[in-house]
Amino acid sequence: MARYIFITGGVVSSLGKGLASAALGALLQARGYTVRLRKLDPYLNVDPGTMSPFEHGEVFVTDDGAETDLDLGHYERFTGVSARKTDSVSSGRVYSTVLEKERRGDYLGKTIQVIPHVTNEIKEFIDIGDDEVDFMLCEIGGTVGDIEGLPFFEAIRQFSQDKPRGQCIFMHLTLLPYIAASGELKTKPTQHSVKELRSIGIAPDVLVCRSEGPIPKKEREKLALFCNVRPDSVIAAQDLKSIYEAPLAYHREGMDQAVLDAFGIAPAPRPDLRRWEDVYDRTYNPEGEVKVAIVGKYTQLEDAYKSIKEALTHGGMANRVKVNVEWVDAEIFDTEEAAPYLQGFHAILVPGGFGERGTEGKIKAAQFARERNIPYLGICLGMQMAVIEAARNVANLANAGSEEFDHEAGGKRFTPVVYHLKEWVQGNHVVERKVGDDKGGTMRLGSYTAKLSEGSKVAEIYGSTTIEERHRHRYEVDTAYRAKLEDCGLSFSGMSPDGKLPEIVEWRDHPWFIGVQFHPELKSKPFEPHPLFKDFIRAAKETSRLV
Repeated sequence: MARYIFITGGVVSSLGKGLASAALGALLQARGYTVRLRKLDPYLNVDPGTMSPFEHGEVFVTDDGAETDLDLGHYERFTGVSARKTDSVSSGRVYSTVLEKERRGDYLGKTIQVIPHVTNEIKEFIDIGDDEVDFMLCEIGGTVGDIEGLPFFEAIRQFSQDKPRGQCIFMHLTLLPYIAASGELKTKPTQHSVKELRSIGIAPDVLVCRSEGPIPKKEREKLALFCNVRPDSVIAAQDLKSIYEAPLAYHREGMDQAVLDAFGIAPAPRPDLRRWEDVYDRTYNPEGEVKVAIVGKYTQLEDAYKSIKEALTHGGMANRVKVNVEWVDAEIFDTEEAAPYLQGFHAILVPGGFGERGTEGKIKAAQFARERNIPYLGICLGMQMAVIEAARNVANLANAGSEEFDHEAGGKRFTPVVYHLKEWVQGNHVVERKVGDDKGGTMRLGSYTAKLSEGSKVAEIYGSTTIEERHRHRYEVDTAYRAKLEDCGLSFSGMSPDGKLPEIVEWRDHPWFIGVQFHPELKSKPFEPHPLFKDFIRAAKETSRLV
């Protein structure tokens, strides 16, 4: 039976609950325990899949095809445990399930209420896989006091009472603001946050306080006294230069020991932190630098490309270089030439996205990289734009474009080199989709197999001709143009097992130009960089030596 750690937040959002949860999971692993991390989000969307990145940042995709919160990316990157559909739930999904059961008559005519029906559904979700791991870490989205989060707080309160005594603990993350005018670190916001939490029946066992610097002994004792926790259970969450310092920083503060003490686990196993000491060394002791341009349309919000930026960092760790990422708005190239903006970069990455906005700029970025022999990695839409660029400028298909853009414009402006995916094989059955289907969950989602060509660059990079990667897209490159494009030098070096869907393209005569239909960034970790990002940064490092 798993022990449960519920992580809640107060005062303000974006304090780093997800990072704290992930770091704690890594520390428990370092002590020899098995862990699984979950996210409970109060928003009414069924999942983040249809949210704009400006609203909610990146959508993280699991192997089994769930569209989830970006915090699950932190969980995977820090623990290496692959997330599942059962590791993410929103109010929208909970209420949808409850209403489906009511329509079927599962409640036998009873009046449906938040308590017990909604809270019971949340508790059932939390309890999935109870016998699989030593510790289950459950992060509650939002902050205590949010009206939409109340059913979740009530559910975890009930859950802790349902389980045997000592089976659940609560960790609360708050803010300790520093008032420069008076030179004081203020504990009152934390006191009020804990008071709010206690008013709904939950008392924190561990208090994690976000601050710019260390918490003085006087303030630590004051927090312990007024929040009813032990002084050694008041943990400082100081600002860090790199998120990958978090496990070591939290260990120095005693977070993992405080959690084990709260469970009464003694003596606690000694932690093996060599993995994170190596990550720390590679992060803070690089032997060079490279500049990488990310040409996208959500560049005003870095969280929209969170996993990509982290995967580039991992590639830098593997090559002992610091990766300096610069965000370039693809829409600039709609009216201006790419060269003045992209000169001086050692590599160019074009990420995924939806819709036509910014696509002409992405096409120009692919052209610039191809013609200048600069390493290029195109991900999802970035691969499609590279294929369209090749079709227009090398294969002489002047009107090459995507069916996606024609649908948006309501006309036939393009020769659709990229088309809407109408059916594909998933497991043992065929999945069918129509253009007018609901947007939520109608893409090719999750892990799919790809077969790589013998002797191709990608087969060399992966060290295999069979790979598994995660997808999230509605459109595919049309194989009708494959022969014409391959005659021009663009190799279709990765295909679906049935040979119908292109997965990877690469220019045969280019030092490093690869486009992939999937999202390799979702599987990269600091202690296990993804092969594509590792080699992409290696190529950028080689380019930097030639400049």
